[in-house]
Amino acid sequence: MEPNPGPAATRPVLPEGYGLPSSTEGLLSWPEVEQHLTVSQHYWLTTVRPDGTPHSVPRWGVWLDGRFYYDGAPTTRHARNLQDNPACTLTLESGTQVVIVEGVSTATSADPGDLGARLASAFEKYHPQYAPVADAWAGPDGGGLRMIIPRRALAWFAFPTDCTRFVFSGHTP
Repeated sequence: MEPNPGPAATRPVLPEGYGLPSSTEGLLSWPEVEQHLTVSQHYWLTTVRPDGTPHSVPRWGVWLDGRFYYDGAPTTRHARNLQDNPACTLTLESGTQVVIVEGVSTATSADPGDLGARLASAFEKYHPQYAPVADAWAGPDGGGLRMIIPRRALAWFAFPTDCTRFVFSGHTP
């Protein structure tokens, strides 16, 4: 089996005057963008309220296996929003080292012997004392665990020269 090449990388479509190169030279690679998602400690999650207005909240979480995992009580505003509309946006803190991931968030669970153990290890980036134990997300309710599956992403680290749009398989730009 051949390895997954990752999402397709192209230039985004922006109005004239932004200075985007016309060629694909200088596009970011998905592995370098994923590295930023993996090492980051601060993320912003934006969901849509039932009245159609946005709701943004800072989140701790981990990027693992091409997905973003985070947890929280199902009673929180963002979790209630996602029950009605799973569409969301995940961004990093920086306005210059930019990564914007559009996707859907779903409730999930994690087997303590596999994904649960790897998630617990990944959460140690915050501090070992705050890392959940491997069985924290087991069981039918998953302990509030949610997973964002990416559809599209936009990233740049030296705008406009490396501004790159990523489209994941099965989705449109």
